[in-house]
Amino acid sequence: MTTTPVWSVDPRTGKQREQVAVEATPQEVDEAVRNAHAARGALADSAARAAFLRTAADLLDAAAAHVVEAADAETALGPGRLTGELARTTGQLRAFADALEDGSHLDIRIDRADPSLSPPRPELRRYKVPLGVVAVYAASNFPLAFSVPGGDTASALAAGCPVVVKAHPDHPATSELCASLLRRAAVASGLPAEVVSVVHGFDAGLALIRHPLVSAAGFTGSIRGGRALFDAAAARPVPIPFHGELGSLNPVVVTPAAAVERAEEIGSGLAGSVTLGVGQFCVKPGLVLVPQGAAGDRLAGALTKALGETEPGVLLDHRMRENFVAGVRERAALAGVEAPVTPGSGGEHTVGAGYLTVAAARILDSAPGGAYEVLLEECFGPVTVVVRYADQREAAAVLGRLGGNLSATLQLSAAETEGAPGPASELIGQVTELAGRIVVNGWPTGVAVAPAQHHGGPYPAATSHSTSVGGTAIERWLRPVVYQSVPDALLPPELREANPLGLPRRVTGAAGAAGAAGASES
Repeated sequence: MTTTPVWSVDPRTGKQREQVAVEATPQEVDEAVRNAHAARGALADSAARAAFLRTAADLLDAAAAHVVEAADAETALGPGRLTGELARTTGQLRAFADALEDGSHLDIRIDRADPSLSPPRPELRRYKVPLGVVAVYAASNFPLAFSVPGGDTASALAAGCPVVVKAHPDHPATSELCASLLRRAAVASGLPAEVVSVVHGFDAGLALIRHPLVSAAGFTGSIRGGRALFDAAAARPVPIPFHGELGSLNPVVVTPAAAVERAEEIGSGLAGSVTLGVGQFCVKPGLVLVPQGAAGDRLAGALTKALGETEPGVLLDHRMRENFVAGVRERAALAGVEAPVTPGSGGEHTVGAGYLTVAAARILDSAPGGAYEVLLEECFGPVTVVVRYADQREAAAVLGRLGGNLSATLQLSAAETEGAPGPASELIGQVTELAGRIVVNGWPTGVAVAPAQHHGGPYPAATSHSTSVGGTAIERWLRPVVYQSVPDALLPPELREANPLGLPRRVTGAAGAAGAAGASES
């Protein structure tokens, strides 16, 4: 049987570094999934899972120099960026360990029997259980935080679900290194190594989503690739949840008052956000609505200056570089589109940052789905489209042409943030319909890993309403089960009357008598 080698490639030169593995055969994918399925019982102990996640974080931190070196060699993202990303990754693992000990993710609710109601209410006890084996499809632009040891993996393991990761071809050596550390952590915590495994190859990714023992999937990547997997997940004899992050334009709206007040500050800040990570963040602002007039011109001047001083950078791989150059060329060729700072090829292996600008009327006068629609689509890399609008009506109309987004940002004046009469409240309402995270007077690049975070949005930003970042990401891999009139001795420990695990729970009614509705226990 022939095998296809998996190579680690240096994006700075386009040259192969080393052969890391071979692409997994259907039989090897089947073996990985079956081994993961067999390991489910070992993950039932939440204390063991918490210890595993903390040990994994400790091992990753201990190997930080090696991990960062491997990731930089394959992604060209730089040691500084990757050191911060590793800290975020290990922080996620520890945060989910803390969540396990808190227990609120189980969302325990108890309605005690109440014979006084008509009809009488039976006793109901509800909590959440893990789905089973989770397939994780690693992202290209975050080789740690959205890859083998990243948030999808961490949250699934925290939920009690074994994970099979389909490694991204842009960083296979980093994937293998991180997988080995996670598997070591599992064994050190008394769990089988098979709770985490990695497969390589496009065909392996398809075999994984179609495997009957895979119960859910998480994906971060392109609309095209994610939609193909989403459709495959839905077409299975037994469809499964597919939590995909597919693409986002992340619109920014600068109000006229904000432009007058701080045009230069907004322009330079926008340049920093667009070029962060060479424009390869999923929350990069790709469309910016700027008012026509002198203040908007000052903003554009500051943006031109800042982008013009930005050095060319290396994208994650040469295919992405080619797509970026072609995408910029297609947009710049449209009538009425100008390039004050021309983005595109910065050299044989690099790209230059820049921006395109167009009047809002050009977009609005074109038919939906026409040539100008490409300006309302994500272009992965250091470029943004500045749309100059004449009035609030035009700005609102352009926003009305957009699909779902991960984020939407409003740059407002001081008076507008204080609730002064103006478009701010209407804009808040409009962008809330478009995005999962609303930013005011900041920039969307940089997603805080925190309990209240939401990283998702309406399609095509995401295929579900869940988040892939923050404490509630664990909910994707759990399903609720209710026990009706089940004797206490037969209930899972989490639901027994004595609450032997000391878990937080919401209780309606009182044992033997009517109690206060909605009382909480811990």
